[in-house]
Amino acid sequence: MAHTPRKRFGQNFLIDDQVINQIISTIAPKSDDSIVEIGPGKGALTFPLAEYLNNLNVIEIDRDLISILSSQNNTKITIFNADALEFNFNHFSKKIRIVGNLPYNISSPLLFHLLNYRENIIDMTFMLQKEVVERIVAPPGNKTYGRLSVVIQAFFDTELMFIVPKESFNPQPKIESAILYLKTKSRPLVQDLKPLEEIVKLAFSQRRKTLKNCLKSVLDQSQTNIDLSQRAEMLSLDNFVTLMNDYEKQYRN
Repeated sequence: MAHTPRKRFGQNFLIDDQVINQIISTIAPKSDDSIVEIGPGKGALTFPLAEYLNNLNVIEIDRDLISILSSQNNTKITIFNADALEFNFNHFSKKIRIVGNLPYNISSPLLFHLLNYRENIIDMTFMLQKEVVERIVAPPGNKTYGRLSVVIQAFFDTELMFIVPKESFNPQPKIESAILYLKTKSRPLVQDLKPLEEIVKLAFSQRRKTLKNCLKSVLDQSQTNIDLSQRAEMLSLDNFVTLMNDYEKQYRN
């Protein structure tokens, strides 16, 4: 069944068996795992992965691709025709492991959506734009360290597993991809996502300016021990937790 990749869905299909095997090795699936694949496409990863599992749930927005997947009549695979950005991941009765080749245009919004379900997630293995993965795993002081780095690292242990060359896809994208592994922390650095998101967003709103400038509407030096003459990229995760707590105090008092 022929299918023309759709730009609006950011479709680039994985065609490299070696990369597929590497991804499966990274996931290391066990038969009774509750795995959810986002964006299975034509099933390049789906069908090899299903061989290791009792069942596999997949979320696909493109009905034409669902026809291709359904035509295989694989009884292990349950297909949800849905937009992953709006999907309720608490639908599943046991803790889940999420995998997927994520379209570049929804990768960051989807990660923030999945953060809302973190207590129901064991780990996540994603193929993403290499630059996005580098931003997520970046340490403090790195030029790519930013909002995404801080918020994701507060709740997940992050690792760039390996680079995926452009030639591994059809159509071939203009950029390299990478495999990102996220393991949910047993003890997240903060309990509440919202205040962390708020302070981090403000802190990185003007990267070239100091925290004093970026946070002047919500916090001044007399209200925190964090040196506000620094730029946001110099703060550690623990520094951001302190900053968030100081920010919250102003609104509790």
